[in-house]
Amino acid sequence: MYIVTNIQNKVRPLDGSEVTNPTWVKLFKLHAVGYDVLHHIDSSRPPDRASADYLSWKKINAVILQWIYGTLTHGFLVRVLEDQSTVYEAWERVKILFLNSKGSRAVSV
Repeated sequence: MYIVTNIQNKVRPLDGSEVTNPTWVKLFKLHAVGYDVLHHIDSSRPPDRASADYLSWKKINAVILQWIYGTLTHGFLVRVLEDQSTVYEAWERVKILFLNSKGSRAVSV
């Protein structure tokens, strides 16, 4: 049984101005710790597809992806959303998106 929370009550959508990436990351990780799913965000590898744990992992992965995608504004969502993604891969795409934009701002200043 899985309890799904409306994460938007806890983590406001990442828009890059009112809610910045560092703030979003802190709030999101706090939420992930509270639901004992932080291991999906770090570089922990998923279980092998033949493993008895894989189906449970896959369901939890889908819920956390919904949390990530549900807390991105449309402009960021279309740049991060991909089929067949793991939470870790989506998390890294968000990180790279902001690392790249941080470098762009530094060059343009």
